Amino acid sequence: MVQSARLRNALTLYTTADDIQCHRARLVLAAKGVSYERVLVDPARPPEDLVDLNPYASTPTLIDRELTLFDTAVVCEYIDERYPHPPLMPIDPQSRARLRVAAVRIEKDWLPEVDTIRAGGRPADAARKRLREHLLSTVPLFKASKFFLNPEMSLADCLVAPVIWRLPWLEVDLGREGKPIIDYGERLFHSQGFARSMTEQEKAMRQLHEQA
Repeated sequence: MVQSARLRNALTLYTTADDIQCHRARLVLAAKGVSYERVLVDPARPPEDLVDLNPYASTPTLIDRELTLFDTAVVCEYIDERYPHPPLMPIDPQSRARLRVAAVRIEKDWLPEVDTIRAGGRPADAARKRLREHLLSTVPLFKASKFFLNPEMSLADCLVAPVIWRLPWLEVDLGREGKPIIDYGERLFHSQGFARSMTEQEKAMRQLHEQA
């Protein structure tokens, strides 16, 4: 428990190496330019520190001094409010609500398909098709603005971008119809913040695909 006390003296993120929700939290921290300690967690064997701090031992878990936060949306909104520059949510309530609803839709529609694909087996092919359909249905949203539903980068982009990064690894091909989504992804992927947000395992997702 000495280590736990030490970690509470600084901003610390417990994260897995390749989970989309963890990548989302890391991308928010990177967009803010915040220094923090990253603790990589094996979900099958969570460290004792994490079990003591979070009754669910879930990731991401954020520690800010004596404050412990879990649930990805809570973690991300706290970071945005704790470090207000640059802001990752618009000022007006309607735009903020629109982005929050979009994030809920992505969590309910896209992420379960990603989990099914990762699990492999026969259901994975159907999940690839469904994920592709979900993504292509949003093409008009990617055409409408430089970022997702917003002229500036927002918390919604921090959820969308990790999904798009994984598409080649998940063997989901959007084809020509999905070019606006691919172009959007490339804009974000070339930012310094996105590069800082990734683990070595996440970087390898694209490298292995490009070498294949």
